[in-house]
Amino acid sequence: MNDSITGEVRSGPVVVGVDGSDHAFAAALWAADEAVRLARSLHLVHATDTDGREAFIMENEVRRFCSEGRELLDDTAAAVSERCPGLAVTTQLSRRGPVPTLHGAASDDGIIVVGNRGLGGFNSLLLGSVGLKVAAGARTAVIVVRGATEAAGAGPVLVGVRDEHDLVCARHAAREAAARKSELRILHIGNVLHPVGDVAAMLDDVNEPAPGRMGSVVVVADLIREEFPDLSLRVDAESSPSVAAVLVEASNHADLLVMGGRRSPGHIGPNLGRATHSLIHHAHCPVELIPRRDVGHRSTP
Repeated sequence: MNDSITGEVRSGPVVVGVDGSDHAFAAALWAADEAVRLARSLHLVHATDTDGREAFIMENEVRRFCSEGRELLDDTAAAVSERCPGLAVTTQLSRRGPVPTLHGAASDDGIIVVGNRGLGGFNSLLLGSVGLKVAAGARTAVIVVRGATEAAGAGPVLVGVRDEHDLVCARHAAREAAARKSELRILHIGNVLHPVGDVAAMLDDVNEPAPGRMGSVVVVADLIREEFPDLSLRVDAESSPSVAAVLVEASNHADLLVMGGRRSPGHIGPNLGRATHSLIHHAHCPVELIPRRDVGHRSTP
């Protein structure tokens, strides 16, 4: 059975999965605000995950799942439209699994939003299962809604920058900060376990040398200032044996944490390394993961 899509979805929507859980509903409201901030449409997705399971599920149960899913989509669409009048909202009921449904709906230019917990079972968006797979394998930005979601604009947008390869990630964070009219904080973390000069290996590759890396961060900051001259920008550097711990602590004061994904061998899925995996589970604010492409053994924007 093909996915059923109602309404017109414009290019690059904010796509959010809903499963009936409170966390998914909160993510849908957050995604609606994000769509307004970025002048995008909002696309609500519910996946029954019943394709290929006909041998195990009675047809009347499939119809019931679809009916309940449609009702959930309609109710959520009404709630977000009341919250954000004028926002273009579309819905999609799919009998495929939630991971391919969300990836397909976002394509290469949308933004996927998931809650950090779900219901479990067929309709689960529980981070650590479906939500984790969505983040790990996405070709486009994924936001995991964590922490307080009602205080948007209260803090800066925080972005972890290792070197010049994080320019695309920093540029994305700058757009988010500009949309919120908030400060952008670029944070570089040197790993004290393997120092090289004044800086050290950081983020997921703690054994990788980092000669001149802080200089690269300054270059990234200068390019962001040039492209976003009206943006308030702050650059900080810290040293710690745990990159994730520093970023989790910094997320206490942030509105959004933006990180570049990893694709190096041995990490968790195509986009998740050790630090990013920890952040989407423990950060105190929503976390946005920006996928990367490989160049040799390194990841580049």
